[in-house]
Amino acid sequence: MSHDSPGSLHASLASRTVLVIDDNEGVRTAFDVLLSLHGARVLTAASPAEGLSALARQGVDLVIQDMNFRREATSGAEGIALFRDIRARAPHVPIILLTAWTQLETAVELVRAGAADYIAKPWEDARLLTSVRNLLDLGRARAEAEALRSRRAEARAALAERFDLRGIIYESEAMQTLVAMATQVAHAEVPVLITGPNGAGKEVLADIVQANSERADRPYFKVNLATLPHELIEAELFGTEAGAFTGARARAGRFEAADGGTLFLDELGTLAVGSQTKLLRVLQTGEFERLGSNNPRRTHVRIIAATNTNLRRAIRDGSFREDLFYRLNVIELEVPALSERREDILPLAQHFLEHGFQLSPEAQDALLRYPWPGNVRELQNAIRRACLLSGERAIAAAALNLPAAPSVPVEEPDLDRASVAAALERAHGVIAHAARDLGLSRQALYRRMEKLGLKTETPRAPPAP
Repeated sequence: MSHDSPGSLHASLASRTVLVIDDNEGVRTAFDVLLSLHGARVLTAASPAEGLSALARQGVDLVIQDMNFRREATSGAEGIALFRDIRARAPHVPIILLTAWTQLETAVELVRAGAADYIAKPWEDARLLTSVRNLLDLGRARAEAEALRSRRAEARAALAERFDLRGIIYESEAMQTLVAMATQVAHAEVPVLITGPNGAGKEVLADIVQANSERADRPYFKVNLATLPHELIEAELFGTEAGAFTGARARAGRFEAADGGTLFLDELGTLAVGSQTKLLRVLQTGEFERLGSNNPRRTHVRIIAATNTNLRRAIRDGSFREDLFYRLNVIELEVPALSERREDILPLAQHFLEHGFQLSPEAQDALLRYPWPGNVRELQNAIRRACLLSGERAIAAAALNLPAAPSVPVEEPDLDRASVAAALERAHGVIAHAARDLGLSRQALYRRMEKLGLKTETPRAPPAP
């Protein structure tokens, strides 16, 4: 027996068009009465030809079709042919098959081929209405999702027409907002701080800012601070004079070489405090000295910095200068983890595929289930590895070799009630800001608040200055 209330059934079927194709007039009338009673608009056809003609004339949300259309026919061949014709003409319209027990095996095969459901004659009204309702609700949800994807595609295309997006691949609303913000702040002559986990795409966002700035045709240098020994970072950034240390020769540093252009400082959180002081001076005055020299030089460089470090916590720990943070953090662009923008997984995976390869449906499901602790970089490596090792052009799920869980579990800091409450107070109740302050994800902060007995409150406006 169906548990659907009359009101919910009517809401699902109202203004929806159902096409019933059956040679039995009594069956057509029964469906017309049953479905119309719950608000559906019912079209009927006595033959496959009539049904296909009705389908061509107007929009249909669901088809219910018989498997045999002649009194002597029992094989279901006519139903199979009709199913294939409908599927070819309207691939997204769900189809319910009406079958006698003698055609049950055929109906099951057609369900595997894409039929939405099958109902045995004589049918139970409750079972039929439940199936119709579920399929119409699913179709409505898919239509809304497709409309949303279409709007997002239009927004991406409009943005790409106006700006150089450096080939970035995304579909999610979160990335659309972030990329739009990057293009918006590109023309502002202020530093930009890009935050987010390793491998999430911070560098490509920096490239978008630079490519759409007034300095797009000026020098653009990138320095990954994490890859340089601490004793060589200042030489790399500020240059050296001959004899500054054993083997040193006179050479310009990145600030000097990038004069008039842009300098991208990646992994900013690894910069030693002493080097932070010199970086702050350049940002404040535009002056620096090469190692081994007392002669000040001037430079005019726009800084884009990126880090996966929680700089607010680093300030509290004394490992990062607060004044440098506020000098750099005029504009902050926060790149979400790939696990927080799952709409981007398959488009990125398709982009990383080598020519001639494709992802099997099972592989796509595996990609969507996996949490991607290494973000876009891990996804790229997984796809490249699968293309190299797969013996088939259609990549199977096994070829992705994805572990059942992240290889390195994420450890949440041990925080007491006072620390969490203080962070919420500093953030004026805004969960996202408090979570970032504490080095937690929003979900982790909600779990911690529940454990500590802290309630979520409506965010408060910060006090007036």
